[in-house]
Amino acid sequence: MIRQALATDAPQIARLIIHAMEDLASKFVGQSDPLKAIPLFEHFAGLRGNQYSYENMLVYEDESGICGAISGYDGADLNLLRSPFLNYIASSYNFKDIPEDETQPGEFYIDCISVAANKQGQGIGKKLINAMVGQLTNSKHTKAGLLVSKDNPNAERLYTNLGFKIADERQFMGGTYYHMQCAV
Repeated sequence: MIRQALATDAPQIARLIIHAMEDLASKFVGQSDPLKAIPLFEHFAGLRGNQYSYENMLVYEDESGICGAISGYDGADLNLLRSPFLNYIASSYNFKDIPEDETQPGEFYIDCISVAANKQGQGIGKKLINAMVGQLTNSKHTKAGLLVSKDNPNAERLYTNLGFKIADERQFMGGTYYHMQCAV
């Protein structure tokens, strides 16, 4: 079942975010082990008004618990939503980089999609994407966008099969990504 995330889902959401981000999560906390970032993402997933907030998340839950999550928000709100996170990691983890913009106004940005390793290949990611994009049909948004690593052809194939097309390439936090978009 797909549902709106709750603040109490933060521990499960944090692990899913780490699973999706891997090395990127490590950079935010200045550690080599991405799992060291769990407390950071648990903190922000449970708060309002930031890019990793439960407010911006849908979760997939089955009999085993939460095993998938997707987050998204209006691209025009990127700086507003990311600033609490960046301020916190600057003061708590001495993170001084300024990440490139992942999105822009006029786009609904899908920030993070993650399915637990033991649940992959069951269509959960597809269901989450369709649910998130489906919520946009009566909104002001005409397109949804996301970034996918050029090193992740399986994810690129999934997004292509769901109607996303490569709009351009972007550099983000030291990696090269396809910026993909679909009409909603």
